[in-house]
Amino acid sequence: QVQLVESGGGLVQAGGSLRLSCAASGRTFSSYAMGWFRQAPGKERGFVAAISRSGGDTYYAESVKGRFTISRDNAKNAVHLQMNSLKPEDTGVYYCAATNTSGRYSWIRLYDYWGQGTQVTVSS
Repeated sequence: QVQLVESGGGLVQAGGSLRLSCAASGRTFSSYAMGWFRQAPGKERGFVAAISRSGGDTYYAESVKGRFTISRDNAKNAVHLQMNSLKPEDTGVYYCAATNTSGRYSWIRLYDYWGQGTQVTVSS
C-alpha cells in the first residue's frame, strides 16, 4: 500500500509556472507507475500526465503537451509535475495517483491509490 500527499498548488497568473510535488510513503515506490489527474468545478476528473515505474516513459494529455513535464525521483519517493505557460483552463484540483498495474496510464480506473489533491488556480 502507498500513501500520497500532494503539495505545490496555488494561485498564479496566466503564463506563469507552478511545480507540483507528490510525496509517497512505503518502500516499494519504484513498483508503481504514477499519474496526475485534475478536476475542474463541475467536471469529471481527467488525465493530465503519467510516468512509468523507471521514469523512462512519460505520457501527456494533448492539452498539456509541451507545457507540462512529469518526473520522478525513486530515491526520494517523489513525483513532480512542472507546469509552464499556465492557462485559466488549467484551473482545478490536481491529484496524484499510483498504480502497480500495467495498462493505459491515462485510464483513471487503472489507479489504486490517490492523494487528497492540491488546488491550482490560474487567473486571466
